[in-house]
Amino acid sequence: MHHDTFFGIHVPFLSLLGLKAISLTPGQSEIAIDMREELGNHFQALHGGAIATLLDVAMATAGRSLHPEVGVITVSMTTHFLSSPKEGRVTAKGKVQRAGRSLVYCEGEVLDAQGHLVATGIGTFMVRKEKIIRP
Repeated sequence: MHHDTFFGIHVPFLSLLGLKAISLTPGQSEIAIDMREELGNHFQALHGGAIATLLDVAMATAGRSLHPEVGVITVSMTTHFLSSPKEGRVTAKGKVQRAGRSLVYCEGEVLDAQGHLVATGIGTFMVRKEKIIRP
């Protein structure tokens, strides 16, 4: 049994990054990461890959909240980077805009510790027909 679950499922990559599950309601999620040196780029700011991962996971988790037994996978994602946080907690929020039987359309935003917008994104997620493996 894994003790490091992310809203009830074990995702090793998220554990590696240190993502924290904050809240999950139907169609919405909030997650966070605390800035640390290993997540930085050559400007000592949060790496764009970490920011994109925050957006992806926040939106996918919001989508999964509507399909908890089978989950979702990312089909496409567009990200707009607006700033680069250098310290503190960075939070991402995902929200379902439209959900169908096979596709879920979401939007997301990433905020720095002061509440300033870091990035925005939209994503399309496919509903998986396989059951999620639970820890």
